[in-house]
Parts: sequence; structure tokens; C-alpha cells
Amino acid sequence: MSLVCAISNEVPEHPCVSPVSNQVFERRLIEKYIAENGADPMNGQPLSEEQLIDIKVSHPIRPKAPSATSIPAILKSLQDEWDAVMLHSFTLRQQLQTTRQELSHALYQHDAACRVIARLTKEVTAAREALATLKPQAGLIVPQAIPASQPAAVGAGGEPMDINDQVGMTADIIQKLQDKATVLTTERKKRGKTVPEELVRAEDLSKYRQVASHVGLHSASIPGILSLDLCPTDTNKVLTGGADKNVVVFDRKEEQIVATLKGHTKKVTSVIFHPSQSLVFSASPDSTIRVWSVSGSNCVQVVRAHDAAVTGLSLHATGDYLLSSSEDQYWAFSDIQTGRVLTKVTDEAAGCALTCAQFHPDGLIFGTGTADSQIKIWDLKERTNVANFPGHSGPITAIAFSENGYYLATGAQDSSLKLWDLRKLKNFKTISLENNYEVKSLVFDQSGTYLAVGGSDIRVYICKQWSEVLNFTDHSGLVTGVAFGEHAQFLSSAGMDRSLKFYSL
Repeated sequence: MSLVCAISNEVPEHPCVSPVSNQVFERRLIEKYIAENGADPMNGQPLSEEQLIDIKVSHPIRPKAPSATSIPAILKSLQDEWDAVMLHSFTLRQQLQTTRQELSHALYQHDAACRVIARLTKEVTAAREALATLKPQAGLIVPQAIPASQPAAVGAGGEPMDINDQVGMTADIIQKLQDKATVLTTERKKRGKTVPEELVRAEDLSKYRQVASHVGLHSASIPGILSLDLCPTDTNKVLTGGADKNVVVFDRKEEQIVATLKGHTKKVTSVIFHPSQSLVFSASPDSTIRVWSVSGSNCVQVVRAHDAAVTGLSLHATGDYLLSSSEDQYWAFSDIQTGRVLTKVTDEAAGCALTCAQFHPDGLIFGTGTADSQIKIWDLKERTNVANFPGHSGPITAIAFSENGYYLATGAQDSSLKLWDLRKLKNFKTISLENNYEVKSLVFDQSGTYLAVGGSDIRVYICKQWSEVLNFTDHSGLVTGVAFGEHAQFLSSAGMDRSLKFYSL
């Protein structure tokens, strides 16, 4: 039952009753009528506002307008209600999605912050340990270093005796490596912006031909040159290691042998020139690494870092340390001045012989190849394996880092050449060679523009496009070493046919 105003005949919002006529009115309307007439509108008897009596009722429910009582009107009303509900639901879903995105971003930032904090905590802990004590590799015995005042032991004939002390990597050594890496990274970024004007263009490189061949450097009775290197500061100086156990320094310009270095008891498989000193380094399956003085034509240090054949050799950018790999499954980091091994590490989980080793241009990381077709990237400061590159199906025979520091080239006995992106840690290019093609040597030129491959023949690829620029088949045996001259002005190669060849315009 609803109250109805006697004046408007509608449900009153503020109902009141007149004691004169006992009728219900809307207070607003009756007050206006009393103000004008002073009487009850129903019987005309006198009436004042004070006489009106308010009626207290619950909130009145207005009846629907007549226009809403038909079926079409009801359907339209329901449609309007449905549209309003859907619009509200859509707005709520939008707000939920926005909230989810904000929460996801906040969680990502929190996770990143936790990772950074964990890394910094680890670095701080490692730095404190390094400052407090020497950090020998776990599981290796670290004998006391020989005092500097004590003279080096000398064997019969004046040749230095083998030294195999492991003195650990001190904080000073690690800081030296870090400082050198910072300088090299800065210099490389500057060089990487432009290609040297002196660099030979690809169209000129494709016109190279053989201009010289020398076959008398090593013994004819035990044929074969197994390794090759050029002096970084004077590319006229060529270094070769032979199956005849000798190391030979050859002057390309004068076309004569500068020095023949004898001392290894087995063939010489790796040779390296020192960039600034009159020193060369060699490694052999006789388990030794030898440091030679070119000017004195004698051996000044013998480093015995391994118990089996030494398979790889690389000189650190500081010029003070050597990296070596061996069939004994270890890699070693040695000081060339003292001849002592600073650290020696193996991957116990892998348990496989190492076949080659090469420093990254910055010197803080390096790569090793294994007999079970794995390429492993190591952190030198932490002496830990930080990345692995599977993909080859045969023992790794050669690896080379590009000068720009971004690419790694690898070759194996599966007749393939793979290029790896060190930033994304993945293989981005595979060059399939002919069946039974043997890759023995890989080298980038100093600008990182060209990659030379030595093996069944000699091939040069232009980087980025990775297209073949030239191919030489002049050697009658396997090509075991290739090297670029300064700005790729010439290309040199050595092989099992005992010949040392040079190519240019």
C-alpha cells in the first residue's frame, strides 16, 4: 500500500497529514498552498504549517512510469541494464590487466635486483678472499714459491731445469689482468667503429697469388711443418715448429733463417712470437713448454705444466703469461718470467683431453676445445667454466677469437666450420666443407674482417657475409698453419710438405 498526495496524486517524498481534513499531502506542495491561501485545499477550513503532522515511512518505491509497462519498454529497459553491466565488466577487466602488468614489472625489477645483489656479494667475497690469501685451485697442492733472491736452478749445459711450482693467482695478478682488459676493450671499441684504410679490400684479396715458397727450413728426413706464427710487430719475421723437433725463426724479407732452436725431444706442435720482446714460445708432445731467446738462440725457461702432450698454446695480452692445454685434461696458466705454473684446472665432470686453447682478445676469458667435440669458455679470474658450445661431432682441431671480441670460430674433424656469437652464446653460422676436409688452423686478421682456414687447402672468408674470397691448393700436404700479414697485405701458410708459402698481389 502506498501513500498518495491529495494534490498531485503521486507518491510523496516527504508525506504529511492535515488534521483538518485528514488527507495526506506532499509537504512541499501543501506548504506552498497554505502560504497562498491559509486554508486546507480539501474543505477550505483554516490551516497553518504548524498543524501539519509528518508521517514516518520507509523509503517509498515509486511505481514505474506508464511508458515502462509495455513489453517493448521492459525489453529496452533490460537491454539498457545489460549494456551497463557489460560496460562495467569491461572496465573492471581493463583495471585487472593494468594491475597485473604493474605487478609483473615490479616482480621483474625485484628479481633483477636480487640477482645484482647476489653477484655483487659474490664478487665482494671473492675479492676479500683474494686479498686475505692466495687462491689455489681446489684439490691442487700449492708449494711455497721460491724467494726472488734465490737463483734459478740450472742444469747441465747451462739449460734451465724444469720448474713446475704452482704459486696461485694473487690479487696483484688478477688486478693486472683486469687493468689490461679495460684498456684493450676501450681500444677495440675505438678501432671497431672504422675499418683501417690500409686494409686490403676483398676484391684485391681475391687476386692474391703465390709469390714465394721455401722448403729448406726443416729437416727433409722428418718432413712436416706443424705450426706457424708471425711476429706482431714485424711481420717479416716468421716462426715455425716442425716434426723434426726444431723451432725456426725465418726472415721473409731477407729470405734466410735467423735462428734454429733445438731442445724438444718430440715434434713441435705450437709456436708463438712475443709481441715486444725477443722471445718465442713452443709446445710439444714431450709435455714441455719452452721459452726461447731469439737473439741468444737458446732456451731460457722450461715450463712443465702438464703430464701429457701439450696440445694448445696462447699468450696473454699482457705478454707475461701463457695459457696451455693438454691431453692430461688440464689447462694451465703460467708466468713466462719465472717459468712457474700459477694455476692448473680441469673439468672433472667432462674427463676428456683438451685439444686446443686460445685467449679472448681482452684476456679475461678463453676457449678450449676437447676430444669429445665440446668448446668450453672459461673465466680466467674465477677459473670456472662459464659456457659450453656443443654442436660439432668430432674432436675440436682449431679455435680462433675475432679481434672485435664478438665472434668465435671453431673447426673440428667433422669437416665443418662453425661461427659462434659470444654475446648470445649461440651458433649463428655453420660452413659445411667437403667430406673428409681436415681443419687444422683458423685465424682472423688484425681487423677482424677476414677469416683464414688452413687444412686440406687454404680458404679465406669475409666476415659478416661469410662468403669465400679465395682458395689456394698449392700445398701438396695438409696445411697446418695460416697467418695474415699486417692489414692483410700478404698471407702465409705452412704444411706437411715442409714448405712455407707466401701469397700477395
